[in-house]
Amino acid sequence: MSEADTPALQQRLLLSAAAQDSPVFPLDRVDAWLAARSAETFRVSRVPFDDLDNWCFEPGSGNLRHRTGRFFSIEGLRTPADGPDASEAFQPVIVQPEIGTLGILVREFDGIPHFLMQAKMEPGNINTIQVSPTVQATRSNSARAHGGAAVRYLEYFSGSGLGRGRGKVLVDVLQSEHGSYFLHKRNRHMVVETCEDIPAHEDFRWLTLGQIHRLLRRNHVINMDARTVLSCVMPAAEGPAPADPSFADLVLHSLGRSAVPRHTLPELMSWLTGVRTHARPPARPVPLESTAAGGWVRGPDRIERRGGGPFTVIGTRVEAPTREVTSWTQPLVEPSGTGVSAFVAARLDGVLHVLVEAREEPGSLNGPELMPTVHCLPGETHPYLGHVLAAPPSRVRYDVLLSEEGGRFHHARYRNLLVEAGDDFPLDTPDSHRWMTLGQLARLTGFGQYVGIQARTLLACAPAAM
Repeated sequence: MSEADTPALQQRLLLSAAAQDSPVFPLDRVDAWLAARSAETFRVSRVPFDDLDNWCFEPGSGNLRHRTGRFFSIEGLRTPADGPDASEAFQPVIVQPEIGTLGILVREFDGIPHFLMQAKMEPGNINTIQVSPTVQATRSNSARAHGGAAVRYLEYFSGSGLGRGRGKVLVDVLQSEHGSYFLHKRNRHMVVETCEDIPAHEDFRWLTLGQIHRLLRRNHVINMDARTVLSCVMPAAEGPAPADPSFADLVLHSLGRSAVPRHTLPELMSWLTGVRTHARPPARPVPLESTAAGGWVRGPDRIERRGGGPFTVIGTRVEAPTREVTSWTQPLVEPSGTGVSAFVAARLDGVLHVLVEAREEPGSLNGPELMPTVHCLPGETHPYLGHVLAAPPSRVRYDVLLSEEGGRFHHARYRNLLVEAGDDFPLDTPDSHRWMTLGQLARLTGFGQYVGIQARTLLACAPAAM
């Protein structure tokens, strides 16, 4: 259990969530702040693979690697057949064995917890600058393998800084990243509270949870790394739900321990363990050249699947004056369209539940994780997708376009929805799905690698639902 799961801290988080604005940095100044950061001369251009500095296709395997062996590589992945009528699948995959650090600093101002957020440029961002965690760094970045400047505020999340009493750890847990694009990728999620008077650099501002939730109602403002860390610090209301609750009341009640769930947490963990026990054999890394068996071809400026596929791999050149390194080249994964990620929610005995799916992605480390009711890559379908997309506006509580991690993906985005179930929605679910309260989902984030990244995004967005 993390410190974030204690009633005392959840009450403080509830205060922060109720603070819809703050004199520390008023919300009406956010757009100007982001615009000022975007005024820097950022350039991202596509280039042929031959123009990638210090990147090369490895002889024999065809893997795309950095000459230092650091950062990440593009390799192949073979997924075994799942059933007698299926065939094995091949795809490129990002291999990044380093565990990165995603960290947010917290400090109280006038008794209200505020979160130090960064206006950060990523080469694959749709709008260049998005609101990010205090620290967002790979191990190579932290070790300054790129030869650039040090990562700001990293000392608050390192052993030396914490050992000197610079902060109190509220959250420290490993979480998975996109198993559809990464092989076994994990990040260390940290939330650290400090009492120090920290001078905020111009790229950083203190915001309340309430301000962040308001920004989560806007397309492409809060980045993926911020959302996944915020899912580990969820506010919760205890006691009975109000007699005539708003949807926001239902969300906060569902996050609390007093919400009575359809299934106990041990029952849900036993169900997921059973699903994992009977999961298909794990996918295996193979040389990138082997993906030709799945129809993948390498051209001078892209790796793509014949006839179209869920993504391509492209080369880019980046100029970013405010980053630790001001110019570099790298490959990026470019999805072929907009994905869909949605929770279907229902009031079961007066308590808001969401329907989760135990689903395995090809690059998952521990087998199936808890995913949203619907999680579709571009071009995919799902049995519940039609119900979500056909829901009338009165049942759609959240519907926002959000970007995925811009350091490895180019213009990757999902349409994120929270939809109340209609009268025709079956409450009895297949064995792949279970109803959970939001609080149960939040508590499982404290154990790490139980809740997939798309479910964590929707969990973080739930208090922003209308």
